[in-house]
Order: sequence, then structure tokens, then C-alpha cells
Amino acid sequence: MASVIIVDDSPVNRKLLRNILETEGFEVIGEAVNGKEGYEEFQKTAPDVVTLDVSMPQMNGIEALKLMKEHNPEVKVIILSAEGQKEMRDEAEKYGADGFVTKPYQKSEILSAIKSCTEDRKS
Repeated sequence: MASVIIVDDSPVNRKLLRNILETEGFEVIGEAVNGKEGYEEFQKTAPDVVTLDVSMPQMNGIEALKLMKEHNPEVKVIILSAEGQKEMRDEAEKYGADGFVTKPYQKSEILSAIKSCTEDRKS
């Protein structure tokens, strides 16, 4: 299964997402609390997929997305964002986000987004 890092400033959201992914067989190889740490973790671990919250301190998800895609255009990035952030979604798509999931999300939504990215990678 694909390796994943989770970047979100909420410990509750990170734990929830880790539980969902590990239950489904994904390997969570790192976590970070903001975009800056997320980018550093991304460079260290070279994951297949990054889940990236948009609203975080120090460096937001859009800035982290830009850096990750510059470093490795092949990495799959799923943006997680609260409802009503259409501008953020548009900006994320502009910078190469591979998926977008609105919080609060259902387990099936996050799994569908990640599986569609990882299945594309295999074909």
C-alpha cells in the first residue's frame, strides 16, 4: 500500500486520519503540525501521498503544496479544507493538488481521494 504523511495542526484530526488510513492498510510514515514541518517531513520520508490541511500556522497548505510539487511533481497531494473555502480549492488546483476533501469529511471520502491517486500511480 501507499505511504502517507499527514500534515494538520489539529492533533485530533491527525489521529483520526491516521486511524482511518492504517485500518485500510496505508502506511503512515510521518506527521507534521504545519506546512513548514510538513515540507521537511516530506523531504525526509518521500511519501507516495500527502494529506495537507489548508489553514495552518507558519506555512499554510497552499505554500507547502507549491514547495512539494516543485521538489517532486509526481507526489500526490490531497488538500483537506473546511467548507466555504472555494478560493483555496481553486488555488490548490492551480498548484497541482491531486484531490480536495472538505472537512468535516466521511471516511469514504478521504479513502476515495487517496485510492484514486494511488491507483493512477500504478497504471
